[in-house]
Amino acid sequence: MKPITVLCYEKCSTCRKALKWLDSQNIPYAVRSIKEENPTFQELKDWHKRSGLPLKKFFNTSGNLYKEMKLKDKLPEMSEEEQLALLASDGMLVKRPLVVWEDGVLVGFKEDQWELLHQLI
Repeated sequence: MKPITVLCYEKCSTCRKALKWLDSQNIPYAVRSIKEENPTFQELKDWHKRSGLPLKKFFNTSGNLYKEMKLKDKLPEMSEEEQLALLASDGMLVKRPLVVWEDGVLVGFKEDQWELLHQLI
């Protein structure tokens, strides 16, 4: 089984639910605090590329910081590089949990998508 890292925020109920699910599936993982050790620009660039998802999916659109910064209106006008730099500036802007392993990335917790982890890792 390939090692996976779960970037999460300890006060986030969805993150706690995701970790509980991983435990119930006996999937080993390492936890990385998204607030204490937010992803770097280069990590985010790499994960975005590997995920195949639109960059907007990496933003925590329900978070207070996202709303305070009025990013819903600003993101469409920003370049991909500017968006990555913004994400790297504060882990609270990043959608969580974020699961990263050698071959892939999952953003957010949707149990049906996470079921694939058994096959992927």
